Amino acid sequence: MLKDKMVLGLPLVVSLLLSGCMTAAQHQQSLHSAQERKMTVGVVQKEIRKGMAGSEVAEILGSPNIVTTDEQGREVWVYDKISTDVSYSRSSGGGVIGLLFGVVGGSGGIGGMPGASFDKSAGAESKTQRTLTVVIKFDKEMKVRDFAYHSSSF
Repeated sequence: MLKDKMVLGLPLVVSLLLSGCMTAAQHQQSLHSAQERKMTVGVVQKEIRKGMAGSEVAEILGSPNIVTTDEQGREVWVYDKISTDVSYSRSSGGGVIGLLFGVVGGSGGIGGMPGASFDKSAGAESKTQRTLTVVIKFDKEMKVRDFAYHSSSF
């Protein structure tokens, strides 16, 4: 009876344990910034057009960082985005060297022979920052009259 319950309960326990495990890609997708639509030069070039309504721009690009007016009282929206990508690469290794001659005693040998162990690790880090600034100028009817963008990477 107890054995039957254990056999029936084992798949449930295993599925619960596995459902809590996420891959690195799944963790990345769950981050707040990954949930938002990515603003890129390609999105601006493809989607923003002269004559479109401000509400359409807001649907595509979201809320602007800055809303101001020009000298004639027309609205200007500024989107200023900064992105930082960090990559890490790490490796480590080690080993045991068996000494055949000259050393008596010691630990870490191979097959009972005296020896020495060593550890080696190396790594690198790369950081890249990107910026995208988009300026959208509207006419009196809140239709896009002009837009410009600038992208940089360093």
